[in-house]
Amino acid sequence: MSDPVLKVRELNVQVATPEGAKTVLDRLSFDLRAGETLCLAGESGSGKSMTALAVMGLLPKPMCRITGGSIRLGETELVGLSDAGYRRIRTARVAMIFQEPMTSLNPLMTVQQQLVETLLEHDACTSAEAPRRALQLLRDVQMTEPERRLKQYPHELSGGMRQRVMIAIALACDPEVLIADEPTTALDVTVQAEILDLIRNLQRDHGTAVLMITHDMGVVAEMADRVIILRHGQEVESAPVRDLFAAPQSEYAQELLAAVPRLGSAPPRRARPATDPVLEVEELSVRFPVRGGILNRVQAQVHAVENVSFEIAAGETLALVGESGCGKSTIGKALLGLAPWTGSVKVAGRQTRGLGSSAMKPVRRAIQMVFQDPGASLDSRMTVGDQVAEPLQIHGLASGSEIADRVAHLFRRVGLSPDMMARFPHEFSGGQRQRINIARALSLSPRLIVADESVSALDVSVQAQVLELLQEIQDEDGLAFLFISHDMAVIEQVADRVMVMRLGQVVEEGPRDAVLRDPRHAYTRRLLSAVPVPDPTRPRPERIETESLGSPIWPVGEGPQLLNLHDVAPGHRVAS
Repeated sequence: MSDPVLKVRELNVQVATPEGAKTVLDRLSFDLRAGETLCLAGESGSGKSMTALAVMGLLPKPMCRITGGSIRLGETELVGLSDAGYRRIRTARVAMIFQEPMTSLNPLMTVQQQLVETLLEHDACTSAEAPRRALQLLRDVQMTEPERRLKQYPHELSGGMRQRVMIAIALACDPEVLIADEPTTALDVTVQAEILDLIRNLQRDHGTAVLMITHDMGVVAEMADRVIILRHGQEVESAPVRDLFAAPQSEYAQELLAAVPRLGSAPPRRARPATDPVLEVEELSVRFPVRGGILNRVQAQVHAVENVSFEIAAGETLALVGESGCGKSTIGKALLGLAPWTGSVKVAGRQTRGLGSSAMKPVRRAIQMVFQDPGASLDSRMTVGDQVAEPLQIHGLASGSEIADRVAHLFRRVGLSPDMMARFPHEFSGGQRQRINIARALSLSPRLIVADESVSALDVSVQAQVLELLQEIQDEDGLAFLFISHDMAVIEQVADRVMVMRLGQVVEEGPRDAVLRDPRHAYTRRLLSAVPVPDPTRPRPERIETESLGSPIWPVGEGPQLLNLHDVAPGHRVAS
């Protein structure tokens, strides 16, 4: 075996807290060799990202510091290295891909400027060669229309494109070690599969050592050679990936793997009595103007949602799936009056078209939303108890001591102690914050909850707990759910019916098992073929490619051809 490119020995990291110093990494040791992929797995707070930041010299100072141990990159000791020393090795010898590329790229610089800056900073080429080298880097990461992308800013790119730019920057100087910190968590399954393939192919071509950090055990099974399971900053188990999945030795690793949702393993959904629909949507369309020219006139329209119709009954869960930009979240916003729309939307039999803000108030009480990022959904300056109480006050449903009693009841219902009501959001974990958001959504006794990627940012064990909580609430209250997600295994756990969207239109709709186990549309089959398999002994299904997705932007007066849905089985429709 080759000598390790990266050697970590007895690494200790502490964080300053009001209660004193807290150890977040405790005597962690591992080796990483050229061409190898080592995955660090575990729940939030286990120390995965802290390990990456320690290696990169990016620990936030003075709050966080290394208190012991060694990190060696080849012959270079990184612990105690000066800022100038780190600037010389970052990107040149060790580079990092972050979870959210939008916050990692400079919004004021074009893609070319950011690539050229990296190349020149590390003397990877001359200023005359840099633009050509930047273009080649985008071609290396298989960016579509690379010449055009060089001139664009980050906000003009999709999430998958931004991540490709991040990978191009990380690989600009051909580093020895690439750290990938949750590089696909925010991406759809098809884009995730493309990014993982890209990292694997680049690693093969360059012999790069990869340290991958993820809570997605499907990604671990697909990418890792070896796995280290972390918990509370300590190594719980370390093993080759096949050994870990075949026979995990520690109880924690067993629990972690047991919580992983596996496509095809969900039990049958409970039969529900037929009820009147809580939500009726007919020919819903959402379009956004695209302006340009000297007079800033409308030149085109984004057809975000086009001619979509569906119903949801009490106690039923309809899942919306599809890639970014297909219109899933836009539908949820339109239902709440947060996006302009045409068509018909009835909530509990009441037409909402044309209602003003005051008339929409009872509609918003009937429909509540749980968003993807539980931290961004809460006000950091208010206690969580006040935030759960706020809807009760706005709608005049309680006052005085009754508010505190109702909030305490809601906290107990979502599995939190009423003693936590006086805390602020930063004092909670991601799973706890999402429980607080669910409590706030339940405060108005809604008929329908729109769950927009509500568990995608959570670890598998926390995700399982939140899904179980949502199911219990649905069974008790008969709530209807519109569940928006790109995770097909999660969709299988929660859905009664599935609706697949592409470029704003529905391409397939039907009962869960019919759509997920016997898909009729090529696009649905493509989505399913991209789902990571949490078993390293099973190869991923052969990737199904379809024609180019095209664009939802059309000149004024033009628009996409409307798809016709026809029945292929009882309750199952597919676009021809």
